[in-house]
Amino acid sequence: MISIGIIGAGIVGERIIKQIQQEDGVEISVVYDEQQERLETLHEMYGVPIAETMEEVLHSPIDWLYIGTPPSSHAAIAKLAANSGIHVLSEKPLAHDAEDGEAMVKAAKDSGVQTAMHFPLMYSPAVHEMTDRIRNGSIGKIVRVELQTFFPDWPRAWQQNPWIASRSQGGFVREVFPHYLQLIHRLFGELSLESHLITYPAQQDKCETGIIAQAVALQSEIPVLLTGLSGIGQKELLEFKVYGEEGVLTLENWSTLYVSEKHQERKQLTELKPVPSLFEEMKKQSASLVPFEEGLIIQRYIDHLLTEKS
Repeated sequence: MISIGIIGAGIVGERIIKQIQQEDGVEISVVYDEQQERLETLHEMYGVPIAETMEEVLHSPIDWLYIGTPPSSHAAIAKLAANSGIHVLSEKPLAHDAEDGEAMVKAAKDSGVQTAMHFPLMYSPAVHEMTDRIRNGSIGKIVRVELQTFFPDWPRAWQQNPWIASRSQGGFVREVFPHYLQLIHRLFGELSLESHLITYPAQQDKCETGIIAQAVALQSEIPVLLTGLSGIGQKELLEFKVYGEEGVLTLENWSTLYVSEKHQERKQLTELKPVPSLFEEMKKQSASLVPFEEGLIIQRYIDHLLTEKS
């Protein structure tokens, strides 16, 4: 049995609560959020114990602390947890920027605590199937990787909060891109970001509206194209595509996997094997967990992409 404390009870924090309550061998010991009314609501809905202060959480008998707060607060909370000997599970992106991320890595290393990032794609049956097919050569030599993300609105209707649209902490490059950059990193290794163009609105405090970036996977020299656009006339669409000489794999909207072959219509792959969840891997202290060191690599990519000039 592992016990988890939660700091940050917004939309993603609530999802974590629901996910943990479906797991065996994992319990929520305490939850804290600055919005007391929100805490009371979650207590009534899910029966979770709640705390009046963050310090109360850090002094609770917990094995892991989940950080689900805005990115700018991650570093301070992670350092407090590490100094208290508590393992840390952080929401993505790792931090506000790479400098804060480096401080998080150092604090965890100095304290000897385990770290993990919340990257659900790492525990997705569709992604595991995609990974197997890439590695066993079923789609042939890989010639290109593409990520395309399209949002009719940003923030989405379900995602309204004070920071998600801000230039300092929000935007889809921070919120969505890390998932796929992490997957690319696991599949193809380190990237060299060759060029990018990012567009921002006239309001200085608002997040990006579009990005096009070109990168290369250094180990394999595979070209990688990253695109994102918000405020357009279509439904939300996220497509991660791996092009091979014998076939193409498409991960669409997080969890739907398709395979295409030459001269054939694409077909959906539905017979997917179950895989361990994030919390099962945490109990095993598995190598599939994404540590802060790996999260820092992704943070550096994000920092680079958010600069106005490449």
